Amino acid sequence: MDGHDLVRSMKMVGTAQGLRAARAAWRRRRTDARGLPARGAERARVPGSVTGAEPLPGGGVLRFARSSLRVCVTVGGAVFWGWDGAAPGPSYALDGATPEPDPRALLEPDKDGGWRVVAERLTVEVSRHGGIEVRTPGGVVLRRELPPRWWECAASGSAADRGAARWVQRSEVPADARFFGLGGRADGPRLRDGSYRLWNTDPGGRFGPGDDPLYITMPVQLVVSDAGTHLAFYDNSWDGRVVLREGEEGAGSGHDRPGLSEVRMDGGPLRCWVVTGTPARVLQGWTALTGAPALPPSWALGPQHARWGFGSEREVRRIVAGYRERGLPLSAVHLDIDHFDGHRVFTVDRERFPSLPATADELRKDGVRLVSIVDPAVKAEPGNAVYDSGSAIGAFVRDDRGREVEGVVWPGECVFPDFTDPSVREWWGRLYRERLAQGFSGVWHDMNEPVAFTPLGDPTLPRSARHALEGRGGDHREAHNVYGLAMARAGYEGLRRLRPDERPFLFSRSGWAGMQRYGGTWSGDVATGWPGLRASLALVLGLGLCGVPYSGPDVGGFDGSPSPELYTRWFQLGAHLPLFRTHAAVGAGRREPWEFGPEVLAHAKAALDERERLRPYFVTLAHLARLTGAPYARPVWWGSPDERALRDCEDAFLLGDALLVAPVLEAGTDRRAVRLPRGRWYDTATGEAYEGPGQVLVDAPLSRIPVLARAGAVIPVHGDDGGLELEVWAPAVGRTGSGLLVRDAGDGWEQAQVERFTSRVEGDRVVVERLVDGGANGAVTGGGVGGPVGGAAGTGGAGAGRAVDPGIPVRVRGGGA
Repeated sequence: MDGHDLVRSMKMVGTAQGLRAARAAWRRRRTDARGLPARGAERARVPGSVTGAEPLPGGGVLRFARSSLRVCVTVGGAVFWGWDGAAPGPSYALDGATPEPDPRALLEPDKDGGWRVVAERLTVEVSRHGGIEVRTPGGVVLRRELPPRWWECAASGSAADRGAARWVQRSEVPADARFFGLGGRADGPRLRDGSYRLWNTDPGGRFGPGDDPLYITMPVQLVVSDAGTHLAFYDNSWDGRVVLREGEEGAGSGHDRPGLSEVRMDGGPLRCWVVTGTPARVLQGWTALTGAPALPPSWALGPQHARWGFGSEREVRRIVAGYRERGLPLSAVHLDIDHFDGHRVFTVDRERFPSLPATADELRKDGVRLVSIVDPAVKAEPGNAVYDSGSAIGAFVRDDRGREVEGVVWPGECVFPDFTDPSVREWWGRLYRERLAQGFSGVWHDMNEPVAFTPLGDPTLPRSARHALEGRGGDHREAHNVYGLAMARAGYEGLRRLRPDERPFLFSRSGWAGMQRYGGTWSGDVATGWPGLRASLALVLGLGLCGVPYSGPDVGGFDGSPSPELYTRWFQLGAHLPLFRTHAAVGAGRREPWEFGPEVLAHAKAALDERERLRPYFVTLAHLARLTGAPYARPVWWGSPDERALRDCEDAFLLGDALLVAPVLEAGTDRRAVRLPRGRWYDTATGEAYEGPGQVLVDAPLSRIPVLARAGAVIPVHGDDGGLELEVWAPAVGRTGSGLLVRDAGDGWEQAQVERFTSRVEGDRVVVERLVDGGANGAVTGGGVGGPVGGAAGTGGAGAGRAVDPGIPVRVRGGGA
């Protein structure tokens, strides 16, 4: 029993829910004792010496004395390798068909009896004992995999037994490398020396830095070093653990000590994908493998408000009226489990929410959508329509004897849909018709790790629980980590069928590699406090580097009552993150801005207004994320991975290419240090210019957080009249800048049209041009260099601009030699 088990058991003892959970825990242990094969004596196995090779498109198969290895370089430049016959598919992470092999990649003999695959962007060298090196075209080692080791049952060596064999894979990276990724980690985004578990877990009510694992774990490492950037993905959904150790240059006798990654899995295939290149190229390649991120509807890029415990329709109306009366922008309100009838999913408490469809329609006309929580657990109660329809088709997870697996969740004794069964996903997707009929415009999936309450042990289903796994069959050891991903797929595809003309809005607390195809995520139950604020940023940045660009925290924290200062700083951070949503638990303090007094209200309104002003920029970033895989919020090293100091910067981030956001993460701060990438940066509040690389000290009064704009940036914003405007930050003399625009075409499926702009200084004027098919079309003349900041657009005065074509007003800001 660890600390979390102890806390859970103390909270549950003496409650009816606790007694039910205790009985469920006992059943789970008994089920696993009967349903899981006993692991007897094991024997270790290594590949042995290479005995032969067979060339194939993209690479080939190498045979060793006790294993085989398939190596394949794909057309996009990603490399795959799999041991013991492991192929790229089937895989929950990959999007559709396996990428085509690169016909130009050749398998050829290498030195010392090894082999190598030579491709345009990389070379893969395999030693005669099964070590693997990934090298740049210039021969620099990016990653070195040592020969793997398996532990399998000594009684049998069948293929089925090997599927359950434990394995370990140790890897070395350059001594200066930094690790990122592994899903959502509260300590980060840089992953320091330590052990990180790969098992999606509800931490039990709240979490902060140091709590691990959390809701989303992924065997995805992004490694940044002087040699280059690469992503390594071990495509295996079983329970596992990753041990990381950063390297040291000049260690010991003056030789570098490489960084170390050790991946240990309890079973499943040993197969790996590696993508190399710049950070932008790596994320684009990763997206090509795992699928483009779902594009949220444009309203989902605005401010949203949630609470567990609104309690009634009247309270929802009161909250929305409070925003409107104070002139505060609001795009959506989220309803938690308290709006259900007895916590039963796909129901409504008619006493407290008697006219939900009418309320939803009224709010929507006022520009506010309703979003509903959806939990996977279904109350196991005859007469419950969801339970009855699911039981009729065998939709629920079963044990080794064919009985429905039950666990205790909010409604009481529950069963759990098997989302790894395509027919179950289709059935579940049809159930969202009820949510749409109630007037909801989107859904958020919760409790889908999946959670089953327990006073001790692992709060999930028995590991022996049986799953379809797309017809292959298996148990919860393999299905657990992909459960939330498969549920997201069921919901997303269901919503698309039900409303084919609208983009679904869905985000999920749990998931796995590839979850971005169906929506985003949020922090989960982050603890209220300054450490929780810091963890919020770490989660968003880390998930973005794993291919999930749309996420955000519970602004203000999930539990407790934030101080006015903490709430303000959290609100200011949230206003610059993709998902901007306040949320809190039942019994926690209020999260409405006006509840903290007039000063905080004024600061919150400024943050909300700035979010709305930047809405065209967020729309553009959302489309670019779908097209390229680039996250909205990026580490400051994104464009300069060779700058070592930036790799260790964890308290600021880039919002797209144009803005650097430096949130205040410590109490009592009114000035803070900001580390800048190379180039000129303007403080957007004062217009003062700073030169990077380097560190500068900037003002951070309680009214705002530092936001700096890159010189030359062309940023789409809403102007004073609410129309589209280009905000141009003056380039340094002799340099140019650029920017992109994707116009908001509504919430349908219109193809994105990316417009490109460049900026430059000519004499005392800033000139902006729209590029069409690689050439300029239409000059935009800006204000004088060094003129006052923020002149009125279209006036022709200093700091102003006039669009010749395509007719977009321009405002020039910044300046100086």
